[in-house]
Amino acid sequence: MQNSGISASLEDYLEALYHIIRKKQAAKAKDLVNYLKVTAASVTGALRILSKKGLINYAPYDVITLTDEGAKVAKDVVRRHEVLKDFMTIVLGISEKEADEAACKMEHSISSNVLEKLRIFIEFLEVCPRSSNQWISKYRNQCYAKNDIDLCLGCTESLVDDLKSIKLQKTTEYAESISLNELPVNMKARVIRIDAQSGAKKRLAELGIIKNSILELDKLSVLDKVLHVSVRGYHLTLRMDEAEAIFVQPVGLLDRRE
Repeated sequence: MQNSGISASLEDYLEALYHIIRKKQAAKAKDLVNYLKVTAASVTGALRILSKKGLINYAPYDVITLTDEGAKVAKDVVRRHEVLKDFMTIVLGISEKEADEAACKMEHSISSNVLEKLRIFIEFLEVCPRSSNQWISKYRNQCYAKNDIDLCLGCTESLVDDLKSIKLQKTTEYAESISLNELPVNMKARVIRIDAQSGAKKRLAELGIIKNSILELDKLSVLDKVLHVSVRGYHLTLRMDEAEAIFVQPVGLLDRRE
């Protein structure tokens, strides 16, 4: 299903015009002949149709420009091409040349919904710490090994070991953690977790108190029901109920020598 309502061939012309204009600031019919490797007669026919559809500004022997609508369609085609090419090169490990050729054929028929899912998947791989390049690399090794079951089993066993190690680490951290209001004065601690509602968590995050941040307990005022702490060089005052929701792991005494 074509997204623009015009033929795949005409989409190619708009895409070519977009790239030529970006590179040279203007386009002529002969530029399209060279770019698309087609005849001058084919270019003239296509330009006339695109002009009638209001997608380009065209007159014989004059420069060709995209209308606002034409630029919108051209950018959509370019976007489809780039997403498809990125998926094939980044995820599947296909060469630039082969991916470029395949994207040219696929860009005209892929639906907006499928394209958006591919785009989101690519972004997910780029930011997810559990996938990233290591995950893609393992996929490629498996692919090139022609589905070697031993390789798959080894990868799975390694993943299980990693998960066990993470679980043991978290269990140990939680067992050794205490609420911030229980931390002795002059102690330094690392934040393990924050058991608070989203609004309270947001306020604490704005103060610099997030998981793994280091806190220094400067003073505890029991009568005032507040704690004075230092985070990243800033001195803060926390209510007792806020401190009770912050679980930390002591990491050592502060050096108070002047």
